[in-house]
Amino acid sequence: MFGITAGYHRYFAHRSYKTSRAFQFVLAWLGSSAMQKGPLWWAGHHRHHHKHSDQEDDPHSPVVKTLWWAHVGWVMSGDYRKSPLDTIRDFHQYPELRLMNKLHWGPGFVLAGLCYLALGWPGLVWGFLVSTIALYHGTFLVNSACHLWGTRRYATTDQSKNNWWAAVLTLGEGWHNNHHHYQSCARQGFRWWELDMSYYAIRALAVVGVVWDVREPTEKALNTKRLDAAEASGAA
Repeated sequence: MFGITAGYHRYFAHRSYKTSRAFQFVLAWLGSSAMQKGPLWWAGHHRHHHKHSDQEDDPHSPVVKTLWWAHVGWVMSGDYRKSPLDTIRDFHQYPELRLMNKLHWGPGFVLAGLCYLALGWPGLVWGFLVSTIALYHGTFLVNSACHLWGTRRYATTDQSKNNWWAAVLTLGEGWHNNHHHYQSCARQGFRWWELDMSYYAIRALAVVGVVWDVREPTEKALNTKRLDAAEASGAA
């Protein structure tokens, strides 16, 4: 989950913090081990989603199409097999990322093998197969549930919503309206009670110097386009 949320999403798709080329590869490996294709494919399609969120060209909008399509249909359809390299040219320049994107099943197979070596068949079934399926549905909730159910703090051009239970399941990704309001921010839980484990881990990595230039929400960003005007004036 961390490889998807802090790696594929907050780093590769949105560049919300900086890191070394070596740790960049580690993030790509972790993300690939989730078996959700390569970093260039994932981040490229996600950038396209933000550009056309809940519009006709959005690859996974439950508002424009259906809940099933947004959750898993778009991935299974075969319409999005190719990596949209025009939206991810900044990371396409790295040959190791291009190789990882091409051989994206590799880290997953390594993880499956390690689970089997450590715990045998129970390790393979529960440690890899069941957990990977659960991971699929956890991250897919952000595309589906978080555009249908929850609350809206900010007036964005789409129907993104903050959903607390999705945030718990996805290490903070469920604060989706916050994210669509301020996409390049490493922090998605803007309030102290909005649990964001991915952000806490990124901050911990920053303390030891593994990542740096972690983007935080400014006061101006926190209080513009607020739908809850009373709370916004109080916070200001």
